[in-house]
Amino acid sequence: MESKILLENGTNELEILEFTIDGNAYGINVAKIREIIAYQPITPVPNAHPSVEGIFMPRDTMITAIDLKNCLQRGESEPGGLLIVTNFNKLDIAFHVEAVEGIHRVSWTEIIRPDSTISTAEESVATGIVKINGQLVIILDFEKIVTDISPETGLRLEEIDALGVRERCDIPILIAEDSALLNKLIVDSLKKAGYNNLHHMENGQEAWDYIQKCKKEGTLNQNVHLVITDIEMPLMDGHRLTKLIKDDDQLRSIPVIIFSSLVNDEMRRKGEQLGANAQLSKPEIGNLVKVIDEVLER
Repeated sequence: MESKILLENGTNELEILEFTIDGNAYGINVAKIREIIAYQPITPVPNAHPSVEGIFMPRDTMITAIDLKNCLQRGESEPGGLLIVTNFNKLDIAFHVEAVEGIHRVSWTEIIRPDSTISTAEESVATGIVKINGQLVIILDFEKIVTDISPETGLRLEEIDALGVRERCDIPILIAEDSALLNKLIVDSLKKAGYNNLHHMENGQEAWDYIQKCKKEGTLNQNVHLVITDIEMPLMDGHRLTKLIKDDDQLRSIPVIIFSSLVNDEMRRKGEQLGANAQLSKPEIGNLVKVIDEVLER
């Protein structure tokens, strides 16, 4: 599935595919989508998670099919509808939905984080909410959905243990990651790997504001030697943050590592054009530490 937005750099925009389940509107970042196909027979897998419908093989590639209706605790889907085939975290996964409504181009500034006081099944797997044509569309956290079903697809924390005992390091690192869970896991992993001086922000805008504050106060060298950023974040995404850093004469020497589930071939080219120093897929936390070591010449 091709999109012109994949060819553009640092616009702080994304395209959302709107789809429906049980009469409600949900969204997924188009950058995650490989194709949308009509529902086809799916082979059940013994002892699978209740939300896993089974497997199928379009064009000789085995793909796991997940019932989104079941994930959202709205019952089980009947045969029919559509399969949204995705690729993220180096995984090919299809999500069973009822219908697709269309594609909308929006700015990350329009996406609102769900209120932490809301704890419904839908909101617990929501990464953001956006109003489109007067209707609220819930953008689902597909990484969390998959990790909840299969925890081994998440951050490979055992890779940090494999690094063994390491010397402590006080070089200041700035982290931009909107998932509270992943933010904590990344911070904990880097601390375990010896990096003590970590500043972590919830999105690219917070990180940029922090950089600007340090720049104004003349404390950049004490506070920001490296930036690690996700791509998908409310208010400002990681590509926009990278562009702002690399377009600034005073900041462009600061290394930027993109650490995201969206690091595929297209997004890698985009990150390279923006000047990112390295790009890694989310599960590779051990490789992230190795790349940090290299970038900081540790």
